[in-house]
Amino acid sequence: MATEFKSISLSGRKKDVSNKDMTFMEKLYLPAMAKGMGITLRHFFKPKVTIQYPEVKREFSPVYRGRHILMRDENGAERCTACGLCALSCPAEAITMTSGERKKGEENLYREEKYASTYEINMLRCIFCGLCEEACPKEAIFLTQDMPPADYQREGFIYGKEKLVMKNEQ
Repeated sequence: MATEFKSISLSGRKKDVSNKDMTFMEKLYLPAMAKGMGITLRHFFKPKVTIQYPEVKREFSPVYRGRHILMRDENGAERCTACGLCALSCPAEAITMTSGERKKGEENLYREEKYASTYEINMLRCIFCGLCEEACPKEAIFLTQDMPPADYQREGFIYGKEKLVMKNEQ
């Protein structure tokens, strides 16, 4: 059977295409199967790239931004003064806070008269951009190298002060 040429034009450019007959070996598909098995065997003997996670931890980039933390000063008082710049700079609007007045006897807990009585970060909305860290004038919020823990419920991803504030060493 002779080779037929057809002109195909869907885009306005014509291209001549031939419809040639397959040989006997091409009809058996043996060369194609042997080629596929060769690729499979080649990959079978390559070193594996899978990381066995709980036992082996992956190294992150030095600029990796992970879990948020609210810092304390050298005296153990919270640095956050509830100025709201971190919430304003957050493009995902993941940070919410309310401010409160420091009461008598709480001088060792908060640095300023005004403090964040509630501070929450919705980790499902957070895009880990680090703009909250850059906007904070008191250097109160930082993104650590730690990976945020997983959870099965949505409520577990709303981090309040109990999860965010750095533990007091004193």
